[in-house]
Amino acid sequence: MWHDVGLPAETVELRAEVRLAVEKAVMPHAAEIGQREESAESFPWKAFRGLADEGVFAIPFGPEFGRGLQYPLLGTCTATEEIAYHSSSMAGVYDGQCILVPKALSFASDELQARLIPGLVSGDLVFAFATTEPDASSDLSVDAMQTVADETADGFVVTGRKRWITNSPVADWVTVLCRSGQGMTMLAVDLKHSPGIRIGTPDLKMGHRGQLTADIVFEDVVVPRAYALGEPGSGLSVALATLTYGRIGIAAAGVGVAQAALDLAVERMRTRHVFGKPLGAMQHWQYRLAERATELECARNLYQKAALRVDSGERHAEPEASMAKSFATRLAADLARDAIQVYGGYGFARKVSETGETFRLEELYRDAKILEIFEGANEVLQWVIARQLIGRDVTG
Repeated sequence: MWHDVGLPAETVELRAEVRLAVEKAVMPHAAEIGQREESAESFPWKAFRGLADEGVFAIPFGPEFGRGLQYPLLGTCTATEEIAYHSSSMAGVYDGQCILVPKALSFASDELQARLIPGLVSGDLVFAFATTEPDASSDLSVDAMQTVADETADGFVVTGRKRWITNSPVADWVTVLCRSGQGMTMLAVDLKHSPGIRIGTPDLKMGHRGQLTADIVFEDVVVPRAYALGEPGSGLSVALATLTYGRIGIAAAGVGVAQAALDLAVERMRTRHVFGKPLGAMQHWQYRLAERATELECARNLYQKAALRVDSGERHAEPEASMAKSFATRLAADLARDAIQVYGGYGFARKVSETGETFRLEELYRDAKILEIFEGANEVLQWVIARQLIGRDVTG
């Protein structure tokens, strides 16, 4: 029902291109990605490298390294939506590789960008973004941060632990936020060639099983000064700017998941018969899905508006970024739950063993929950919106 009205022509054309790429690279592997238990060996390499080969990793970058789009964040978020429609896990992998890290690397020196970005675009290098710690996630204050980068004559020595770090079990590089003196510093760290780094075993999660996460432990890890992203001491502003991009990307993922759930529900409403008539003839479900379709249109418009604000040169796309993320991800969970109710027992099942029929809704429901939590818990984002609305002098 929806239409990309008023969007740049490059974005409309990109959506069609990416949809074909996702159908080729992700869709054949999506069911396995969603169900397979986490391990370093289970990373979705075929989908990852397939998207890279199709040029999808080049979307965020300018002409020196990538596509040179006029609206790169809108294009990247559009790609995220298309990926999430088939695999929310893979959209999470893409968010780390192509939204969070590219923004963080925009603060790197020209030399470091030239060294790292070509490998990111080709998929030869896997990247992770690390701010969260066991006791620091929504709160990224200096007092909460326990990973420390002690400054030396040649650079930094990093000690600490990061947790829930996407792609870390297979990553080559990580951008990591550290406490440094009275401030914070963001560093790029070579995971494969830096002594003192230990990557934990992949976490076993309720959903997003294809988006591997694990602890990264740093023990006196030497990081050259040239690997600083931005000026030493300015790391929090680098992290917050990056997470704003991430919020918009996760909003787009929420839209993709919600669209998939809605499409499945509509198909079932048309084909399932109850008491001698289609389920879709029941007014309750007509009104419920009409309401959800309206909310989905609003969610898509919100993330697109936030991305367009960023691509137009505004530093902070608030409150739209927080609105888009909190609204779209809540909707994804609500629509997945509604779709399961429409399907009844079939929505609760992964597979009917007698017939071999498989169903995706339980995966969508498991996956949707994390979207409400990472890149800023939705409750925290409501506070961000309230601060914009009422004023920090009142809200704190």
